[in-house]
Amino acid sequence: MENLNPYQITQKLFDKAANHLNLPSWVREVLKTPQRNVSIDFPVKMDDGSVKIFTGYRVQHNNNRGPYKGGLRFSPEVNLDEVRALASWMTWKTALVDIPFGGAKGGVLCDPSKMSQGELERMTRRFTFQLRDVIGYHVDIPAPDVNTNEQVMAWIVDTFSMAAGEGVFGVVTGKPLHLGGSHGRTEATGRGVMITTMEALKDLGWDNNKTVIVQGYGNVGSHAARLLNEKGLTIVGVSDRSTAVYNPKGIDLKKLDEYIAKKGFIKGFTGGKHISPKEKLLEMEADILVPAAMENQITTKNANKIKAKLIVEGANGPTTPEADDILTEKGVMVIPDILANAGGVIVSYFEWVQNIQREQWPYEVVVAKLEKKLIPAYKAVIALAKKEKVRLRTAAYIIAIGRVAESTISREIFP
Repeated sequence: MENLNPYQITQKLFDKAANHLNLPSWVREVLKTPQRNVSIDFPVKMDDGSVKIFTGYRVQHNNNRGPYKGGLRFSPEVNLDEVRALASWMTWKTALVDIPFGGAKGGVLCDPSKMSQGELERMTRRFTFQLRDVIGYHVDIPAPDVNTNEQVMAWIVDTFSMAAGEGVFGVVTGKPLHLGGSHGRTEATGRGVMITTMEALKDLGWDNNKTVIVQGYGNVGSHAARLLNEKGLTIVGVSDRSTAVYNPKGIDLKKLDEYIAKKGFIKGFTGGKHISPKEKLLEMEADILVPAAMENQITTKNANKIKAKLIVEGANGPTTPEADDILTEKGVMVIPDILANAGGVIVSYFEWVQNIQREQWPYEVVVAKLEKKLIPAYKAVIALAKKEKVRLRTAAYIIAIGRVAESTISREIFP
């Protein structure tokens, strides 16, 4: 039976890649195990005067190569195993693209769509205050994730700074520009998806006259869609929580964005056929599929029905291991999440460096530096996959785990 527990999936992926590295058993155990699991139950005063208890998590997986780094999400689906999985993915992601960070992740179990701005602010500030001893710009640096944004990061900066008695702008990344944010950070993950897609087109010998389905038209998916469209690819399908839309002739993204700006969702947009249930969008005709929503979207139930020959994982963990096996047998090229969506953490690193240096780099510099980091990582994965005759996901994990293992062995165990 297919296992959809995200943490167990990460353990399985780790073991598969680690088997190629001949690591000492103690190193394997250290790398598989999160260094700290923080769980906090904290009260928040709601608008009606009542007090509600929220549960929040921060999992710090590994910091052997540098400070913990990872997003913070607000979602009714948040649970400890999900956060532990995402934290470990961050460790491998930062190692794969060779930036001096470790991996962490956080989340609060809540439904932001049912909360006012004031309630979200009070919840964020209380959670930040209770995390103040385990985060910091040389310790653990959160960033936006699902249902969090620049405003949430600004609240964290202010709360942490008030507790510290000084302005600590580097405690998070993904901040507004006027608070030390970086140019190019908002679209960085989507840009990374575009960059890896364009590199894959070259390897496949394809031209840019290809069609793309983007599942999850949020921050990552919408920017990826626009940037791919600018490169000449045709976006034929998109989805969000409300619905999915498909148009084989291409969706007018400008009209779609204008509609979403007014309505807040895709439902009701007339630029294509609405697909119900929206998960069926993954099975529609297209050359390229970008799953940019949540975990476990491509499973044994739909992997055989997917028609795309190139999948670029904008989301974390969108494909189960069992589905990955099916796609491999079908000859589908899958660019794994820890490579395809690493653009966000790369530019987060750039933002952190700019904060330390009290600088703000021009947009063009950030974009150029992102390509300079991501393209060599992509080529290294392709080269190792060919050399070892393994799929791209396994090759990516071999590189990432090898780098963290090297640091772990050099540092040894204290005391």
